[in-house]
Amino acid sequence: AGHWAYDSVAKLAAAGVVDGYADGAFDGDKLMTRYEMAQIVAKAMAKGANVDKLAAEFADELDTLGVRVAKLEKGADAVKITGETRLRYWNYNEKDDDKTNLRSRIFFKGAINDDWTYTGMIENVQDFGDDDGEEDAKFQRAYVNGKLGGLAVQAGRYSFADMNEAQIYDTRMEGVQLSYGKDVKLTAGYGKAKNKDADFGAADEMAYAELTTKIGVVDVEAGWYRFDEVGYKAATAGQNVQKWDDAEQDYVDVPDQWVEVPTDGKAGNDVEVYTIGASLPLAKGLKLGATWLGNESDIKDADDGFIVALNYKGAKAATAGSWGLWAKWYDQPVGTYVAPTFEADYTAGDMATTGFEGYGVGMDYTLAKNIVLQVKYYDLEAQEGKGEEQTLYSQINFSF
Repeated sequence: AGHWAYDSVAKLAAAGVVDGYADGAFDGDKLMTRYEMAQIVAKAMAKGANVDKLAAEFADELDTLGVRVAKLEKGADAVKITGETRLRYWNYNEKDDDKTNLRSRIFFKGAINDDWTYTGMIENVQDFGDDDGEEDAKFQRAYVNGKLGGLAVQAGRYSFADMNEAQIYDTRMEGVQLSYGKDVKLTAGYGKAKNKDADFGAADEMAYAELTTKIGVVDVEAGWYRFDEVGYKAATAGQNVQKWDDAEQDYVDVPDQWVEVPTDGKAGNDVEVYTIGASLPLAKGLKLGATWLGNESDIKDADDGFIVALNYKGAKAATAGSWGLWAKWYDQPVGTYVAPTFEADYTAGDMATTGFEGYGVGMDYTLAKNIVLQVKYYDLEAQEGKGEEQTLYSQINFSF
């Protein structure tokens, strides 16, 4: 009952799709034959489930069972197109200081062969505060996934989010990552950080390694992240000095836009963060998590940080009426993050050079299948000096 797949297996068993072996056990760690899998697909089809892709894959085995599947269906999903669009709204400090935009993404995924796939993504962001309407569609992702022996490979321009709830780096990168293992999984990667137009931090190269496993009912994770030549952006003008120049492939002086965070005399701001985190189930649907952020950056007096999170359930796009709640406490000095996904303005005042601390709370609710509402509130202040920010954020996400 403590296994992560228990609820799903129980649901399939209750529907009569899986029966287990002769002794009534599911034996989830045992290798399954294609014929056994075809029997499960046939039962799901008999229940009216939409399993066209599985039916196409196991067409020959289903034919042996007397379940007819057109041979042409095997190539029907050669290229799969999916997408999402998000209507988003921010309000800062409970004032008439807000913004609204619509972000749309279209994903293309195609099979190269039995072991390799290609994924591409086109993105468009419509800023409703821009009267000129000069939004462009950009080709933001292009990468391949495959296998080399026992290694899982991902290479190209892909999305990267660190393990501790996307509070170090969560944006695109160009590089390669390798993964190995299942119960104990090690992932390592290296490449160019492609967040030159991010809201706060810009880095040149990045390298990372992540380790995940499970000890009893506790999920455990550890990570190492290194970013070279990091520049930080100020929320207010007049603090100077760096911005990434795409043509020059280097940082150039652009007054009044970028902050030079104090360093110990080394060239540039090299940021290195170590993380150790764990997530403990307290009750059904309720989890408590915490992550420590070790700061080994070039920034003077760089302190360590931590995140504590409490999560209850969570909205599932496929299930109307599903919902979730969460609350988090952040203590993150500058140097423990570069370009996180964070809807609050964590660069206000001295937060740009000292870091931030505070809390966030949120909820999500599936209004209808593939339509999810999210509402979040953040209250942050500078680690040192002045500067604080209260942000109300909401979005409706449509996926297809």
